[in-house]
Amino acid sequence: MARVKGGVKTRRRHNRILKETKGQFGARHKNIRKAMEARLHALAYATRDRRNRRRDLRALWITRINAAARQHGMKYSELIHRLKQAGIALDRKVLADLAARDAAAFAAVVQAAKSAS
Repeated sequence: MARVKGGVKTRRRHNRILKETKGQFGARHKNIRKAMEARLHALAYATRDRRNRRRDLRALWITRINAAARQHGMKYSELIHRLKQAGIALDRKVLADLAARDAAAFAAVVQAAKSAS
C-alpha cells in the first residue's frame, strides 16, 4: 500500500493557526510550534480575563454607587439593604449608570430607599 502524505490538510491547519497568531511577537507568529503554544496560552488568558472583566466591572459599579450614595448621606451597604426592603429591584449595573449619568433619578431612588424603612 502506498504512503499517504497529509500535505494539504497539514498546510491548511498550520495556516489557520498562523492566522490566529498573526499579531504575536517574534517566532510566535512564524514558527508553527511556537504559534500553537502561543495560541493555547492566548485562548486560556482570554477565558480567564472574560471572567475577571465581570469581577472588575462589578467592583467599579459598587465604587460608583458608594460614592453617589455618600453624597446623599448613606453608605453603600445601607442603600442596598434599604432598596431590598423597599422592594426596588435595580441591579448594581443600573444603579451605577444612574449615579454616573442621571443624578436626579439616583436621588429619587435614594429617597425611596430612605422612606421605605
